[in-house]
This record gives sequence, structure tokens and C-alpha cells, in this order.
Amino acid sequence: MIKIAENIEVSNSAPFVLFGGINVLESEQLALTACEEYVRVTEKLGIPYVFKASFDKANRSSIHSYRGPGMEEGLRIFEKVKAEFGVPVITDVHEIYQAAPVAEVVDVLQLPAFLARQTDLVVALAKTGKPVNIKKPQFLSPSQMQNIVHKFKEAGNDQLILCDRGTCMGYDNLVVDMLGFGVMKRTCENLPIIFDVTHALQNRDPSGAASGGRRDQVVDLARAGMGVGLAGLFLEAHPNPDQAKCDGPSALPLDKLEPFLAQIKALDDLVKSFPPLVIS
Repeated sequence: MIKIAENIEVSNSAPFVLFGGINVLESEQLALTACEEYVRVTEKLGIPYVFKASFDKANRSSIHSYRGPGMEEGLRIFEKVKAEFGVPVITDVHEIYQAAPVAEVVDVLQLPAFLARQTDLVVALAKTGKPVNIKKPQFLSPSQMQNIVHKFKEAGNDQLILCDRGTCMGYDNLVVDMLGFGVMKRTCENLPIIFDVTHALQNRDPSGAASGGRRDQVVDLARAGMGVGLAGLFLEAHPNPDQAKCDGPSALPLDKLEPFLAQIKALDDLVKSFPPLVIS
């Protein structure tokens, strides 16, 4: 179990935590608008909530793609979000020098999937003492996540959350292996597992720089993943996904947030009402 805030604990056996927000900080107003709706819905449904957004999308396919406002402005916006809504914040760190200043503001640091094996970055994040969400690389098997976990523990940090966002199956195709969640639980000492349903819906266009997406299938995929019994759901929504500056095709329309989360909440409650059943 990982404690993020006084009233938020992340565990595979506890009610799921929502790590939700927008993909990238497009503006202060968008961050506040989105967080306000997330807070309204999660408070109504009784779902523990952590706001997420990126201040820099450093891994965009094109050098011309929008990356975000940068660290300094991003941290200012995060402080505004926390002050206005009283919610914890999670964001991703791409560079070693970012770890310490980001950790002064946000509550959970995120290790990007493409960088998850970079030892120096792992050590920098570990040294902050903050909880870290480790994105499983698309090229890594679930059982190999234990090597990244061991790096963090050797560097002095065991406050870890693991996040699956799909695995590359052939070219330009992401598939979520439902059995992989259980493999990660077993091989990684039952660390909390969360499911990034948004990025698992990405669908690469071989001829283009921007990712496509399958947001029309978000309900199916979220139900399937959360039916396994997970610690949390990682979700991105946008008031106008077709106008989003990053990953709009995979984003949930913000006005569908309440009915979507109502279903996920009901499913999570049902799954976790069952007694453990171990089959060997």
C-alpha cells in the first residue's frame, strides 16, 4: 500500500484511485476547468482522486509538435491547481535535473515508459523520497518490471506504483495483456498496479507524426482492465478532444466523465467484494 495523501492510499485490494486529468498543460484555464470537473465527479461518486498533466511532452514524434509550457510555468500551474482544489498532483519527469524541483511541488513523480530503464533517472527520482509511478515500457514483458523495481529499491525508494499502458504487438499496434497484471503483481511483490487506459488506446499512423487513437473503445478496455482488480485507473479527458494539442484521439470527452466513472466504480466495487480465490 502506498500513501499519497492523508486520505489517499493506493492498494490492489482497496477501492481504486483515479489518476486523471489532461495529457499536457495547454493553459492554466484548461487545467482548472478539467480539474474542477474531475473533482465534482469524483466527490459525487466517492472516488479518491489525483490530478495528472504533463508540463513537457519531451517524447513527441515531431520536433514541431506542442510540448507544453515547460517546468517553471508548469509547476506554477500545479501549485494553483493544488491551492484551488486541494488535490494531489502527479506529473512525469524526463530529465535528471527536473526531479528535485518537481518533487517540491507535486505529490507523485512519474517515470515515462520510454525512459524506465535509464538508471541515472531512476536514481534521481528515487532520491526525492516521493512515491513514483513507473510506466511499463511498451517493449518490456510484465515480469521484467521487477528489474526496474529492484533499481528503485537499491536506490532507497520502495514507494512504487506500476502502470501498464499496453505492449507493442507487431508494428504500430498496442495490446493490453490482461494476464500481465497478475504477472506484475506476483513478480513485483504485489506493488499497486494501475491501468493507463488512455495511452493503451493509441493507434499509430505509420505515415504521420501524431498518434491516432480509439477512444470509442475506452469503455470496453477500461471495464476489461479494472475487472482484474487493480489499484487505480490512469485517465485523460478533454473538453474538446478533437482540438487537443496532444493525444486527442485517445482522450475521453470531458462531458462523458461522470457516466464513465460511474460504471468503473460499480465494477471495481463488485470485483473487490469477492473473497480472494487462489487457484494453483
